[in-house]
Amino acid sequence: MNRQQQKQETRQRIIAAAFALLDDNKSFTSISLREVAREANIAPTSFYRHFTDINELGLTLVDESGLALRQLMRQARKRISSGGSIITISVDTFMEFILQNPNLFRLLLREHTGTSSSFRAAVMREIRHFTKELSDYIVLRLNVPTYIASLQAEAMVKLVFNAGAEALDANSVDIKDIADRVKVQLRFIQFGAIQYAALNKT
Repeated sequence: MNRQQQKQETRQRIIAAAFALLDDNKSFTSISLREVAREANIAPTSFYRHFTDINELGLTLVDESGLALRQLMRQARKRISSGGSIITISVDTFMEFILQNPNLFRLLLREHTGTSSSFRAAVMREIRHFTKELSDYIVLRLNVPTYIASLQAEAMVKLVFNAGAEALDANSVDIKDIADRVKVQLRFIQFGAIQYAALNKT
């Protein structure tokens, strides 16, 4: 392994360590640089070879979380293209992501309304990316105008994120109930958007 590969591997260890320290009682803002370094098994001074400070690490975690979620939903849309309900597959995929990556989702939820303006801006940027990809998909799939697809996507993302927050601390039975409920609510939004587009054709 060359020097560049070693540096990249250490950087990823630091990111993984920070995610591992997050839980339902501990937010990123309560984590210290020394805790991260200890979890990553590096000296605190080595941290600065990879990040300028703890805030830069936090912004990287937000980017990684958003990217992981978007990549998973892209895979879901590929599954949809081979047959199946858009809403069912998307919601099931989203819930799987939360169950398998609770700390990633907690980070997005907490920093969305956190005290750091830079973190809030970073999370909003990730949510906008997520919403834009969904909006583009809706335009192609449902053949509705872009402005309606954008409003539909925004409503859907807010609804699903709220359901995700509810699912974080729920048991398996309740999670299924939450998923079933949000699927029906998403269909309300979808049918409403289609009807609205039909009524407002020029």
